[in-house]
Amino acid sequence: MTDQPGHLYVETNGTRLHVVVMGNPAGKPIFLLHGFPDFWYGWHHQIPALVDAGFRVIAPDQRGYNLSDCPRGTRPYRLGELGRDIVGLLDHWGYEKIDLVGHDWGAGVAWWIAINFPDRIKHLAILNIPHP
Repeated sequence: MTDQPGHLYVETNGTRLHVVVMGNPAGKPIFLLHGFPDFWYGWHHQIPALVDAGFRVIAPDQRGYNLSDCPRGTRPYRLGELGRDIVGLLDHWGYEKIDLVGHDWGAGVAWWIAINFPDRIKHLAILNIPHP
């Protein structure tokens, strides 16, 4: 599938996520997961630098934030659901392995993905949260 860079929506794990995609489609994929109460814009300074370094940057608004779906209740916001949203994005673009960066609440989601899907992670960067 070919997506144009910029803002788009992707259905994943039963949820529609707003995703910012920048950089060369052939670049190494790097996913940026924001913290609470942020959204993709929390990475706006890092995105151009990563694109300039040759990365394909994917920065989703996680479910419940900004322009992504906001399911009712608490069950849809468990770490497993949030993590499966991101794994669904990997599958959407056909990525076997990615570099994954998580900040704050996004770091908790990144840890969950790394623990449950270690074969999908090439490099993991965790900001502002300890190992679970």
